[in-house]
Formats: sequence, C-alpha cells, structure tokens
Amino acid sequence: MSNPVLITGASQRVGLAIATDLLNKGYSVIITYRTHKAAVDTLRDAGAITIQADFSTDLGVKRCIETIKSHTHTLRGIIHNASLWDSEKHTTDYSTLFDSMMQIHAKAPYLLNMGLKDLLTRDTTVADIIHITDFVQDTGSEKHIAYAASKAALHNLTLSFAKLLAPSVKVNTIAPALLMFNDTDDDSYKAKALEKSLMACEPGAVAAVEGVNYLLNNTYVTGETLQVNGGRHLKFS
Repeated sequence: MSNPVLITGASQRVGLAIATDLLNKGYSVIITYRTHKAAVDTLRDAGAITIQADFSTDLGVKRCIETIKSHTHTLRGIIHNASLWDSEKHTTDYSTLFDSMMQIHAKAPYLLNMGLKDLLTRDTTVADIIHITDFVQDTGSEKHIAYAASKAALHNLTLSFAKLLAPSVKVNTIAPALLMFNDTDDDSYKAKALEKSLMACEPGAVAAVEGVNYLLNNTYVTGETLQVNGGRHLKFS
C-alpha cells in the first residue's frame, strides 16, 4: 500500500466522511473501527484497509500498531478521530470515567504516534498528524469534565509532537463544536445547541473534512488549532 493515511474511528459520522473524501481524492487509506458497521464494508470495497481495534487497553493499541505495520512501511498521515462521549451525569465511578476518557483521547493517540513515527518520517514527503479534539479543550465543561480534560490533553500532544517531529511531520489540532446532531436529539436540545454559535446551523461532517484537506495541503502550518466552531468562541464574549 502506497503511503496511506490512517484514520481512527472511521466507521461512522465525521471519521467516515473523512475516509470517504480521501478515498475519492485518490489517497490510500487505512481505517480503524471499534464496532463493525455496514460502512466498514463500504470503505473496504472502495479500497481502504480496515482494522478492528480496541483502544480501551494498551494491548489493543499495541496490536493495532503491529497490524498497521504489517500492511505498510510508510504513512502519509494519521488522523486521530476515535472518540468516546461520556459524562459525570451517567456515573458515580469518576475514577473509571476519567481513566477511560484519558485512555481513548490521549494515551491511545500518544502510543500510536510513538509507535508509528518511523513510518511517518521514512518517506521524503512531509507527513501529517491531525488530532481531532473539541471546542471544550479551551473552555472546559461543567457537564463533561473528564471528557474536556482529555481533549485538552490531546491538544497538548499536538504541541509536543509538533516540536518532536518537525520538520518531517506537521502536527495540528482540529477543534470542532457542534457538527452533527444525533438521531436521538430532540427539537428542544437542537434549538439550544444552534443558539450557541454565530452561524446557528448544523454544518455536517463536511466542515471537518474541509479542515482536514486544508491541513494536509498547507505546507507551513504546524502546532496550531483549527477552530471549527461557527463563531461559538465569540457568542458570549
């Protein structure tokens, strides 16, 4: 496989949209997924290598790294999209919640970057790491404290890996706010969510896809955050 882009958590929503777009543009693509969905087969039929991976344990991450290395000796980029949405509202086991958020959003990307950095630097073409975080990395969240902390940790990894891997690898963050509603979101929730940004719309996954393409194609941006929040940072300023 020729210099593929690895996308984690690409069986649905934003990850699926990014993988589909890159395949359509002629990139070689490797995706990971936690739970098999029909979209995994669609991506495989389109040419992607698909790897089932459990990032909730270090062993699962290690096995994923080994599998990736069995398919390719180089990588054009890694897009860390795998994510887990949970909050303090749903549990009183705060220790497990915190560890889980940090494992998926910070430790797994850290281990993947360290385990695959030789593949990113082996080719003469400049490679990319893109961490997809969240608007709350900079604001915190009283309702999703552990989640917000883990996304902030992921952004800090952007800064450190940008220093470590320059000039061979550009490392950046995409920090979206609302992109897509869930099927279970009711009209009241949707209305309140839309009021939080200046653009007051549900942009869809395309907003993240456009951000990925910008970072992949720009030759002089590293260690930065691309805010994709519809002006939410200005709404209450």
